Amino acid sequence: MILPSKHISQEQALLGVGAVLLGEIRQPQTATSLWEKVRQHPAVGTFERFILALDFLHITGAISLTDGMIERASA
Repeated sequence: MILPSKHISQEQALLGVGAVLLGEIRQPQTATSLWEKVRQHPAVGTFERFILALDFLHITGAISLTDGMIERASA
């Protein structure tokens, strides 16, 4: 479910959902505003998948949370 495989496409894997989210995080924003931007995207699907992808991105260090704002981690 995290990585694509023979039976799970890239769009269905959390890695693909994370890519969609990263594409929308151009400036710091709240989880609610990010959800409103991506909720209609077919890869995101449900709020649960959205949260799992945010968790995945945070655990891998791709995003950070500061004062309630989600932002891309600095390289």
